[in-house]
Amino acid sequence: MKAGEKSLRCLVDKWLGPTATIPARVTRFIHTRSEARCYVLVETARPTGVLAIFFFRHADGSWCVFPPEIKRPSMSTG
Repeated sequence: MKAGEKSLRCLVDKWLGPTATIPARVTRFIHTRSEARCYVLVETARPTGVLAIFFFRHADGSWCVFPPEIKRPSMSTG
């Protein structure tokens, strides 16, 4: 997989297919320091109505349409 395939721009192009006449817009940007989460809501107009998708930033810096796994407490032997 190429590094650019997980960029937000690449995913917006892939999932929403914006054009010059029908652009996609970031309508919400949420960054919580307490939970160390970042996600955006991107919308575009369609003939059937507005299409909106949340994109989530993962720990490795990539963006995905699914949220990152929740960090859970764990134990191990050392």
